[in-house]
This record gives sequence, structure tokens and C-alpha cells, in this order.
Amino acid sequence: MSSTLFDLTGRTALVTGSSQGIGFALAEGLAGAGASVVLNGRDATKLAAAAARIPGARTLVFDATDHEAVRSAIDGFELSGGQIDILVNNAGMQFRTPLEDFPADAFERLLQTNVASVFHVGQAVGRHMIGRGRGKIINIASVQTALARPGIAPYTATKGAVGNLTKGMATDWAKHGLQCNAIAPGYFDTPLNAALVADPEFSAWLEKRTPAGRWGKVEELVGACVFLASDASSFVNGHVLYVDGGITASI
Repeated sequence: MSSTLFDLTGRTALVTGSSQGIGFALAEGLAGAGASVVLNGRDATKLAAAAARIPGARTLVFDATDHEAVRSAIDGFELSGGQIDILVNNAGMQFRTPLEDFPADAFERLLQTNVASVFHVGQAVGRHMIGRGRGKIINIASVQTALARPGIAPYTATKGAVGNLTKGMATDWAKHGLQCNAIAPGYFDTPLNAALVADPEFSAWLEKRTPAGRWGKVEELVGACVFLASDASSFVNGHVLYVDGGITASI
């Protein structure tokens, strides 16, 4: 029994924003657990290059912030014989500047990319999952779902929203056989955090602040994702799983 709990053979996983960073690492990890993976992004060329690195991976190009484009792409995929069993809502962006100077257009982009995309893709995929009576949705939240730092207040607001939207998904859809959960990464060495990784002062602060004493590696998120995507989490719903080296546990 235990050897099959985490087996994803025969299941298809769609990962948004998966041409690089956390999204690509999660797609690669799900494929390693047996899933057939579908990579998503807006840049077809970049997406194709990423898919070439995962045997059997497919691509589905659409803008996760465009409601109609999302519906069209997801419905088309399902009508053509595809079936999305696992959705990882990973698409996201960051913008750093003091709140008093934060541009309104950057705030709107954060809302659309980090929150609206979770709604658009979650709803489009969720409708098909409901019809089948089963499905796994994993939203990528953040340590900022629970904490805040200077200069990223709107980002913090969006990730708090992702945590609560996850709870709402579970509340509405658990009765249909869906498990909807979130992974909240701490500070990981990714392209999104490149400026912070390159800052010796910030890295020194982070290593001191984090009980594990270091940046996370993206592959360290794979286990949590496979768990939430598999039968092992069949009664886990509306949960935000922090993978953060202990940063939210300490003061």
C-alpha cells in the first residue's frame, strides 16, 4: 500500500508558469513520480525548450491572467482527449518598492498574475474535475501568506489571498471529490529572487533568520507537491503547507 500512495502513474498534471524556477522543478518532480506533465506559459519558445528537458512533457500556451483564453485552452485540451487530474497554480510575479511609492499599475499586475490567475485556471480546470468527481489542485502561496517584509506589501496581500482562495476552493469543492491545498515556499534560490540571492547583506540576514540557516533549493518543494498530488493526501483539504526551513515557526 505505502509504495503506491505517492504513485502518479496514469495521471496528467498541468503546471502554470512552468518554463523555469519553481514551476519547472515541480513539473519535473511530478513527472518523476509517474505523472504526464503539461507545461504552461505565455512564451511558446521558452516553454518548448523547458518541455524538451522532461521526457514526454507537453505544452499548453495561454495567458493565465486572461479568463477567456484560459477557458478556451483548458476546454480545448479536455475536448481533445486530455484530462487534467492535477493542477498546480504556480504562475506568479514580484515587484519590490516602498508602499508609499508603489505604482498602481504594478499593483494591478500583481493582482492579476498572483490572484486572478489562480481563480481563472482553478475554475476552468475545476469544472472538469467536478464532472469526474475527483481532482487535485495545488496553489503556490508563499511565506508571505503569513508574514510581511518591507517593500512588498502588495505581494504579501496577493499571497494572503491565495491562501484564503485555497480554503474557499476546498470549502466549495471537497464535496465533489476534489482536494485543494497550497504550498507556501519560504526563501528559495529562483529567478524571481535573483536580486536577493545576489545581495550578500540579505543572504546573511536570511541565513540568520531561518532556523535551517540557508536558502531553499527548488527540488526541496517536490516532496510536498507529490504528496498533495497523490492518494496520500486524500483527506487533506484547504491546507497551506509551509516549506520554509522553519522561518514561520521562529521569532
